[in-house]
Amino acid sequence: MDAAATRLRLIDSHCHLDVAQFDPDRAEVLARARASGVVAQVVPATHRAAWPNLEALCAAHGELHPALGLHPMFLAEHAREDLDRLHDRIVARRPVAIGECGLDHFVEGLDPDLQALYFEGQLRLARSVDLPVIIHARRAVDAVIATLRRFDGIRGVVHSFSGSPQQARQLWDLGIHVGIGGPVTYARAQRLRRTVAGLPAEQLLLETDAPDQPGDAHRGERNEPAHLTEICATVAALRHEDAAAVAAQTTANTARLFGLPLA
Repeated sequence: MDAAATRLRLIDSHCHLDVAQFDPDRAEVLARARASGVVAQVVPATHRAAWPNLEALCAAHGELHPALGLHPMFLAEHAREDLDRLHDRIVARRPVAIGECGLDHFVEGLDPDLQALYFEGQLRLARSVDLPVIIHARRAVDAVIATLRRFDGIRGVVHSFSGSPQQARQLWDLGIHVGIGGPVTYARAQRLRRTVAGLPAEQLLLETDAPDQPGDAHRGERNEPAHLTEICATVAALRHEDAAAVAAQTTANTARLFGLPLA
């Protein structure tokens, strides 16, 4: 890794460092992230059973910040009472965000009405406790936008954004950031790359979604937060900006959204 990369101060705004794929070498993954300039990571939950271990991991490492939520792909593991449990835990523990929540219209067999129930319940909760939301919107960006329009005062991020420039503008009008990850490093992702080139700098967050969505240089491998430097470099090249400027802007955006303490 070159010296320039180590001077970047980056925040991985979406990383599932709590999952089992990192059990064999989590300490080494964290060390590589720090060495690459990743000064903080937001770790979002997917279902109730994951909350305690995720919180314990974040408590053990000051650069990890928990978000608690109910992911639409885990419908089979949710119970409606989990919304009440989520409320109680958030009031007691005060994570940095609610999420990962949202809608998934790609995976077959996920009841759209039940997805909407959990998503809207978490938006109500976010508004009541004044926390941002981390939103999953796979093949569902328009549906997410329509839902957000019914909930004034919500702030947050649509992670792993892959929508159009028009959708990105609609989200920004609603106060919603977009998370940009590994897919932007693929040359074939032409629409996404054009969108990223034209987004307001204040709307951009960077993420890995590790262990998922590895970039072009790591296709077929487990993703990890140290690879955020490559995403930053790609975004900078697409925007004809310096990587250090992109790092500084996206780090400030992420810290502001999630209320992260940065030295």
